[in-house]
Amino acid sequence: RMWAYTVGFTVLPHVGGFLGWFLNRKEIPAWYEKLKKPSWCPSRKMFPLAWTVLYTGMGYASYLVWSDLGGCSSKAIVPLGLYGAQLALNWAWPPFFFGAQNLNMALIDILCLDGLAIGTLCSWYRINRVAALLLVPYLGWLAMATCLTIHVWRDNPDHKAEKSE
Repeated sequence: RMWAYTVGFTVLPHVGGFLGWFLNRKEIPAWYEKLKKPSWCPSRKMFPLAWTVLYTGMGYASYLVWSDLGGCSSKAIVPLGLYGAQLALNWAWPPFFFGAQNLNMALIDILCLDGLAIGTLCSWYRINRVAALLLVPYLGWLAMATCLTIHVWRDNPDHKAEKSE
């Protein structure tokens, strides 16, 4: 029975990631390719691979924390609440960026996401060091994604507000 929890927690982050991609997939070639981006911007092909690895790691890490805290106990509220909040902001970024094409909201979202992800790692470190370490690659990727979002926001002033009709 525990394998079902392991799989469920590990798969959960992929659900929002997949939905974000699916709902916004047409905007990526049509809109994103036209934006001015820094030379160090990763290839579009890197993003699905990176997010698959990162979502799997963070999902499994959330299972470890949940398990170590005895499931949905009062001790789990803060560490898993931080995780859930950062995951919600993670899932909200593609609709802001690609769907609404609102660079202002995407920037605010990712800056808040960074704080919550760091808070999640710090709260998990005391519970399960392996779980915290599984978040380190995610934080590294988020740092790059934040810098990329800042550059795109700064270098594309005509696209800051929202999708024009």
